[in-house]
Amino acid sequence: MIRGVRGATTVNANTEEAIVSATEELLAKLIEVNHIQPDSVASVLISTTEDINAAFPAKALRKFAKWTYVPVMCMREIPVPNALKMCIRIMMHVDTGIAQEKIVHVYLKEAKVLRPDLGSSLV
Repeated sequence: MIRGVRGATTVNANTEEAIVSATEELLAKLIEVNHIQPDSVASVLISTTEDINAAFPAKALRKFAKWTYVPVMCMREIPVPNALKMCIRIMMHVDTGIAQEKIVHVYLKEAKVLRPDLGSSLV
């Protein structure tokens, strides 16, 4: 079964270093808490708010061993008024036998406010 594994984080600056570092931290946590192996990943979508454009956050995924052939795409979030700024979101499509409610979605830094309804699945 393909499941969506979600996560989000924020950056303090629109710089390549801040973007890649924050994305790497988020990816590492998603991979760790959900025990994700690259061969089980169908694709990864990474979006940013319109105030982030100094680098492709997908660059962070290439730092992980054995993730070279995982398809990844970056895109822009729609600019909703009053939405969280400087935010990077990830949707990873993973082939897993884990039940939907057992997937751990990870929200870091200021992005913790995005899904308070998930309760115990937040890290």
